[in-house]
Amino acid sequence: MVAGLPDIYIGETVSTSPDVEPLPAIKVDEPTISLNFLVNDSPFAGREGKFVTSRQLKERLERELEVNIGLKVDFSATDSYKVYGRGELHIAILLENMRREGYELQVSQPQVIIKEIDGQKMEPFEEAIIDVPEGLSGVVIQKLGKRAGKMMNMVQHHGELRLTFEIPTRGLLGFRNEFMVDTKGEGILSSHFIGFRPHAGEIKKRSVGSMVSMENGKALGYSLYNLQDRGTLYIEPTTEVYEGMVIGDVSKGMDMAVNPIKGKKLTNMRAAGSDENIILAPPVKITLERGLEIMQEDEYLEVTPKSVRLRKQFRTENDRIKAARQSASL
Repeated sequence: MVAGLPDIYIGETVSTSPDVEPLPAIKVDEPTISLNFLVNDSPFAGREGKFVTSRQLKERLERELEVNIGLKVDFSATDSYKVYGRGELHIAILLENMRREGYELQVSQPQVIIKEIDGQKMEPFEEAIIDVPEGLSGVVIQKLGKRAGKMMNMVQHHGELRLTFEIPTRGLLGFRNEFMVDTKGEGILSSHFIGFRPHAGEIKKRSVGSMVSMENGKALGYSLYNLQDRGTLYIEPTTEVYEGMVIGDVSKGMDMAVNPIKGKKLTNMRAAGSDENIILAPPVKITLERGLEIMQEDEYLEVTPKSVRLRKQFRTENDRIKAARQSASL
C-alpha cells in the first residue's frame, strides 16, 4: 500500500531515484460490452436499498474506477451512466458488490461495443475453451456454429473433449445458461478476449417473448397454474408484482400481457373433478447472471439488496405500443 501520492494508478512504478527504469505497465484487455446504470424508478423503488439517488450511484462508480482497472464509465449523461466492462461476469460481480452494500439501481441490456477501424466495421472476438463429455459435444458444436463460432481445435482426453472456438462476443452473450442446460451441468466454459475483428453479420438466437404483468398485487397460484402452459415462470405464488414487471417468458416469441393476481371465482356448486389440487412447476428464479443473459432490449434489470426483477422500460401496454410504433417509423 502506498499513501500520500494522489496521482498513482495500478501498473505504475514507484521508486526513490529518477534513474530507475520503470517496469512495463500491465496491459489490460479492452472493454467488450456496455450498458446503462440508472436510478431505480419502479413502484417498489426505495423499499430495500439505502443508496438510491443518482449522486450516490455516481460516487460509488467513481470509487470503483480507482480499483477496477478493466472498467470504464461515461458520466456525461445526467439521467444514466454508461458503463463499459469486459463481459457479463465482470458487470455481474460489480452489481453483486453494490447490492450487498445497500445500493438499488436498474441496468439496461448489455450491448457489444462495435468499432470502425480503417472504414471497416469491427467487433470483439473471444477464444472460448470448452471441456465437455463426448456424448454431449454435438449440441454444443451445433449451437456455437449457429452463433458464428469457428472451431479451431478438438482434443480428446479421458472421455472428455476439449473444444477451442473463436467466436464473436455477441455469440457468447446469453449462451452460458443454455450451455449449462445442454451439458447437464457437466461442461466447463471459459473465454478470453483476443481482439477486434471484422463484423460477423447477423447471429440468430432462440427468441422468446416476455410474460408481462398488467396488474399490481400478489400473484396467486390459481392464475400462475393457468399461465405456466404458455412458457416458463420466474415467480412463485404470493410474490408481489406490479404493472410492467416480467413474470415469465412466452415460447411463441411475442410479448403477452397477463393478470397473475386473478383468483378463482367462488360458488356454492361443486362437481367431481373440477377442484383438483393445483400443481405448479418450480419457477426459474432470476439471478444477476441469468437476468443479464435473458433480458431483452426494451427491458431493465432491477437490482436491489434483496431482489432481482425484470421489468419493461415502459410499464403500461399503451406506452409500449406507442414506443414500438415510434421506433418502427424511424
